Amino acid sequence: MNNNIRNILAVLVGLAIGSYINMYLVMKGPVPEGFDINRIVEFIPLFEAKHFVMPIVGHAVGTLVGAIIAGLIAATHKFRFALVIGVFFFVGGIANAIMLHFPILPAAIDLALAYFPMAIIGGYIGGFLSKKINLDLNQDYYDDSSIK
Repeated sequence: MNNNIRNILAVLVGLAIGSYINMYLVMKGPVPEGFDINRIVEFIPLFEAKHFVMPIVGHAVGTLVGAIIAGLIAATHKFRFALVIGVFFFVGGIANAIMLHFPILPAAIDLALAYFPMAIIGGYIGGFLSKKINLDLNQDYYDDSSIK
């Protein structure tokens, strides 16, 4: 498989799976009484600290898993592609905080801890795991030197 195609696929699959895990965990968190997802901006002032835990955890775990997957699939520059996942999630986190009018402290914690640190950790884990399980699709599986 061409390295460029594999690297693009690494980012797309990492974003897709990371986003799915992110939204799954965010939706599992507690919400205020009478919460309506279509009117979320109106409910943000009613949020207590416990309501911000699962979104922050979801953002962190989604970024971590997406970065691990990107590091596993990427053919070259595995750590860089894991950081690309972190950049995408970080930009999404900034947009989320602005659009939903998050309070400063939860937004700062989320932006500081959930994206780049998790992408860095995911990059190291993905690179380590790809060496352990040897996902090199470019290697020649048929060694002609043994045939005489």
